[in-house]
Amino acid sequence: MSEVNVKKGLEGVIADTTKVSKVMPEINALVYKGYPVGDLAENCEFEEVAYLLWNDELPNEKQLADFKASEKKYRNISNDLIEVIKKFPKTAHPMDTVRTGVSFLGMEDERTFDNSEDVNRDKALRLFAAIPTIIAADYRARNNKEIIAPKEELSFSENFFHMCFGEVPEQEVVKAFDVSLILYAEHGFNASTFTSRVITSTTSDMYSAITGAIGALKGPLHGGANEQVMHMLKEVESPETAKEWMLDALKNKKKVMGFGHRVYRSGDSRVPTMKKYAAGLGKWKGDEKWQKISDILEQTMIEEKNIYPNLDFPAGPAYYLMGFEIDMFTPIFVMARITGWSAHVMEQIADNRIIRPLCQYVGPGERKFIPMKDR
Repeated sequence: MSEVNVKKGLEGVIADTTKVSKVMPEINALVYKGYPVGDLAENCEFEEVAYLLWNDELPNEKQLADFKASEKKYRNISNDLIEVIKKFPKTAHPMDTVRTGVSFLGMEDERTFDNSEDVNRDKALRLFAAIPTIIAADYRARNNKEIIAPKEELSFSENFFHMCFGEVPEQEVVKAFDVSLILYAEHGFNASTFTSRVITSTTSDMYSAITGAIGALKGPLHGGANEQVMHMLKEVESPETAKEWMLDALKNKKKVMGFGHRVYRSGDSRVPTMKKYAAGLGKWKGDEKWQKISDILEQTMIEEKNIYPNLDFPAGPAYYLMGFEIDMFTPIFVMARITGWSAHVMEQIADNRIIRPLCQYVGPGERKFIPMKDR
């Protein structure tokens, strides 16, 4: 038998084409529909980027106003779903609850199996609007607080703060949150996006594809890393112990979260922008400890291993400074990535072929069956 070159983890394999985004590790860049993500993060609201990912172009003023109005109409979730959320175990991880909430949305939608372009766009808009409400409702319920309804007069990000905390913070905090959502919105054929495309390729429905993507994102080697980064920073505890902590971790081959990337080798292109806004949040909060710890960990890792941080590294402490509980970090990632996932779902269904790779069998050769009495 000839030797087969198995690409573990599909590393380096080009599975399909896409017009949604392009990662360019050779120049450390990422573009959405041709626009550099850093420019989008600095100059756009998150709703503008969602529109771009689904419509190929940035909106003009009227298009953006119409898009925002349509999103706001889908923010409310049914009383049935609210009652389901209230019944979730208090110990359940919020990624499990948002996954189940999305699945419930699918059961409520009579158009579930309609994969026409217009209907899928509407499903994407419904998910975009309703997922923050599900996350916030679960946060309030698990903390024995009254669930807060969405407000149409607030922006996407402002409304999320309102539903979680009952108030909207200063605009510099809202802007930092918007920036994080834009940076997290899309990133090529990552594990969760590829999961959504595999499910879509069977001509299953949008809700099933997004439910599967959420399950993939939950893992600490993917979206769950931003939570693990904050746990790590809290373990380090102070800037004075940071370098020693990192050296000890490297010596003992401990997994250090928030560093390295399958695609980027010389740094994640999204990090400088997020790092700037995370530092600003530290100044706003009057708590720059996490930034100081992060800077020392980053410097030590680069000096010792030449490995650079990824987006999760500055995003974790940024969300913590905003007031979010650590186990909400990855659900917030879902709020952002739903835009990219749904863009890929629609792209897949528009030019579909079922995704069915081969595998190399390495088990026992063919054997003669042994009856039960002879085993």
